[in-house]
Amino acid sequence: MNRLQTRLGKLELQNPVTVASGTFGLEYGEFFDLNRLGAYVTKTITLKPKIGNPPPRLYETEAGLLNSIGLQNPGVEEFIKLNLPELKEVLSIPIIVSFSGGTIEEFTTILSKLERTDGIAGYEVNISCPNVEKEGIAFGVDALVVYELIRRLRSFTNKELIVKLTPNVTDIVSIANAAEEGGADSMALINTVQGMAIDPLSGKSRVKMGVCGYSGPAIKPIALANVFKVAQRVKLPILAMGGICTWQDAMEFFYAGASAIAVGTYNFVNPKACVDLIDGLDNYLSEKGATLQDIIGKVSF
Repeated sequence: MNRLQTRLGKLELQNPVTVASGTFGLEYGEFFDLNRLGAYVTKTITLKPKIGNPPPRLYETEAGLLNSIGLQNPGVEEFIKLNLPELKEVLSIPIIVSFSGGTIEEFTTILSKLERTDGIAGYEVNISCPNVEKEGIAFGVDALVVYELIRRLRSFTNKELIVKLTPNVTDIVSIANAAEEGGADSMALINTVQGMAIDPLSGKSRVKMGVCGYSGPAIKPIALANVFKVAQRVKLPILAMGGICTWQDAMEFFYAGASAIAVGTYNFVNPKACVDLIDGLDNYLSEKGATLQDIIGKVSF
């Protein structure tokens, strides 16, 4: 019996553990068999190549990581030509391609190009990046725009459409509802919260762009609350992320209603975090005589 088997919309996963976009590459294969993951999520790609934001663009705080990478990526054409074939050669698990655009037309153009290739199991529609002006997060804060974007994308593909939500909104549930009504298959939440750090002696911002994305253990309670709120109001499965470091962290999200989880920042601390988490979950559920499905959404008060 596979105690860890789960579903994320159209995708059947051997276990609920995947990786947060932009925090993980094939080089982690030096530490463990990547096909032990439930799925693999790529770094977010855009229509044209991006060099990203100027440095310094990373700063480690007391309980997390500030980042202002700015969606640095080779663009969709180069991704299809070079990166995707390499991923398909190495991976036998579902490959989920994360992508973002500056307009609805850019989103649809990227998706139409990706749909002409094979080997992609689904897509993460990144409408929540806080580090790129007029891109990603501009869509993620407006329910009507989210509905129209997902409705348009849905007409291009029958594959899994995961909508990645930002916590930097007044009401994340209304955005999730709009994505669901537009035709999304599942939700990913949360992306980074907004943060900043300043050198107290010089007064200089630690990150060139100032306000940027903040991730890591400090945001776990925020992520957990958002996952719980969305799970109560939306019928779609949830891919949860935000401060997950251990199998115990993951269990909190499953109880809150998540069907799968993604490890992000903690990969930089422990490159074997994902397999440690898979093993920990499997051992705990075995001792408990339970499956993951017995746990999901069963928080008590």
